[in-house]
Amino acid sequence: MNFQAFSPETADVVPLEAPPGGLPSVVDTPAALADAVQALAGGHGPVAADSERASGFRYGAYAQLVQFFRRGTGLVLIDAVALPDLAAVSQALAGTEWVLHAASQDLPCLRDVGLEPQVLFDTELGARLLGWPQVGLAGVVARTLGLGLAKAYSAQDWSRRPLPQQWLNYAALDVLVLVDVRDAVARELEAAGKLDLARAEFQAVLEAPPHVPKPDPWRRTSGVHAIRDQRRLAVVRELWQARDALAQKIDLAPGRVLPDAAIVAAAQADLANPEQLKTIHPFGAKGQAKWLNRWWGAIQRAKALPKGKLPSAKGPKHPGPGAVRSWAKRNPAAAARWDLVKAAVAQLSDAQAIPAENLMQPDLLRAVVFDAPADVPAAMAAGGARPWQVGLVAPLVERAIVEHPDQGNPPAQEQ
Repeated sequence: MNFQAFSPETADVVPLEAPPGGLPSVVDTPAALADAVQALAGGHGPVAADSERASGFRYGAYAQLVQFFRRGTGLVLIDAVALPDLAAVSQALAGTEWVLHAASQDLPCLRDVGLEPQVLFDTELGARLLGWPQVGLAGVVARTLGLGLAKAYSAQDWSRRPLPQQWLNYAALDVLVLVDVRDAVARELEAAGKLDLARAEFQAVLEAPPHVPKPDPWRRTSGVHAIRDQRRLAVVRELWQARDALAQKIDLAPGRVLPDAAIVAAAQADLANPEQLKTIHPFGAKGQAKWLNRWWGAIQRAKALPKGKLPSAKGPKHPGPGAVRSWAKRNPAAAARWDLVKAAVAQLSDAQAIPAENLMQPDLLRAVVFDAPADVPAAMAAGGARPWQVGLVAPLVERAIVEHPDQGNPPAQEQ
């Protein structure tokens, strides 16, 4: 399939609602997978890949459906629930460039099923590096190919079986156009002199370490900021942990097991028995009856904790310079440096047509500005910055350090 004949300059975007050649059968047996692997290996050029998850419905962000398109092969749709080991696909495509849109979102779940790209082209990241205002897939497809993609089914329960025809059309189109989008973005990057730095960024996405969960994930419970009492925070923590364990066991999104609002309401109430807990919605609902003892047990555990085991009202300390708004008191020189660097990076962003956050990872930039190291480029490189980023941004920080050197203020940690 080649959509390059469509003109992106047309005033009217041409809607694309289904694959022109129709949908292939979903691959859901070992025999069908073997045929699909052979077909993908027999194609040519880059392979487009995407996945659909059931976030908000199931526990975790696991791949439910994986889609591929390769010239000479066509579309391949694989049921990743029926076939959770797709390593044979990776082996067949060794050395092939994989095209993904916003790859950091899909790579974790692809790796969960054995899919490990070795070479990457990220069309979303490429669009960012070109400074395009719309970098979502629909916007990039409209700009490069003049086609309109409907995004109506992105938030559906992709664990449902069988998958509706409309959903499969949606999933197939996301990869059907992606190789042509890749070619268009690559041409634009090359014309802008950014193709090499884009490839460095794509490789950095591939090599990025796995996400490390933040400590005390229960503190992200919506509404918990309103609770300062340590005992009540302990109730939130125990209920959150009980909910998470149950959600994982029954493979259901935690919010569908018990809403955050119910956890916070239970923590704020003074409850003497399970009957009082049932007055808080939805603890008294019919579907919650079988779990009521679980929730009440969590509350009782929180009430029985000795004072020394209660969670801090302030939360854990986080390494790093802390919020910029606090720098003026803690380190005035760092605050002055930041004002200079922030303005200089904004000007550089406009000049390069690259978003500031892509010029340098924001947390790294703040840390380097605060610490004022003797060797700024080395500090940036140690923090994961690529050579092209260091070359552009390090001089800005070095000038700010010269103008506002530290006066012996010790580094501090945010509380």
